[in-house]
Amino acid sequence: MTDRVSPALPGTLRAILERGEFVLAPGVFEMLGAKIADRMDFPALYMTGYGVSTSHLGQPDAGIAGFTDMQGRARTIAHGVSKPLIADADTGFGGLINIRHAVRGYEEAGVQAIQLEDQESPKKCGHTPNRRVVALPDAVRRIEVAVDSRRSRDFLIVARTDARTGLGLDEAIKRGKAFAKAGADIIFVESPESEDEFQRIGQELAGCGAWLIANMVPTGRSPELSAAHLKELGFALAIWPGVLMQSACAAMENALAYLAAHGTTAGSPVPSCDMQKLHELVGFEDVWAFEKRWGQ
Repeated sequence: MTDRVSPALPGTLRAILERGEFVLAPGVFEMLGAKIADRMDFPALYMTGYGVSTSHLGQPDAGIAGFTDMQGRARTIAHGVSKPLIADADTGFGGLINIRHAVRGYEEAGVQAIQLEDQESPKKCGHTPNRRVVALPDAVRRIEVAVDSRRSRDFLIVARTDARTGLGLDEAIKRGKAFAKAGADIIFVESPESEDEFQRIGQELAGCGAWLIANMVPTGRSPELSAAHLKELGFALAIWPGVLMQSACAAMENALAYLAAHGTTAGSPVPSCDMQKLHELVGFEDVWAFEKRWGQ
């Protein structure tokens, strides 16, 4: 792994990775899902840009969400959970000085790893067509600026390349090696198209000086592999950005369809939390304890 000039702070994402623990991070984008995920046995959480753009703005993940939208949501999530947060920052929201601003803003917000990609602006979701990437020297420069801009080495730089779809896997692997050389802590080759491609990424980027992350998007461009298998292939992290979006949207659609058809939720087959569980999840017990103490 990447050489470090000082030991990682306990409990940080860097410390988890340096221990050799595989990081499986579910995608979160709002606080109910984030609080539920935070209570479960995940080493870290991943703030998905797709989820933020769609839930916060009602817009597709096509470069519409800006720095203020994304950094504000990252701050809310990071301060509302106990697990390390990896957060999507698209292309850095502009030129090189915007990348510096994004890195410092995410770090100040409490994020522990920022994901930056090599797409042209406006960017698009990595599992949609017509993505284009900037020239390799420009992409490397983005990572160099990001590495230079952070204040702590415990704040990790995730360098993503979207070159696979338009330029092929050879170019994507070449970029991964260049990003690692530029100082990225984690390399992210987006949307490999077969298990063999994941295996080749693991083999050819082994020893590059950075950890490898895999993106699992069921029904997307890549096959879904288990965390255990990805670890065997040489990956140190894996994200499931759509797990809450996909399941929540299906549940909401089915619950609303039942209500529209029956005029009541009584008897609905859709699983549902009772109000007491919701009160506990969002922290009402603390409010009641405060009121009991202070008589409010």
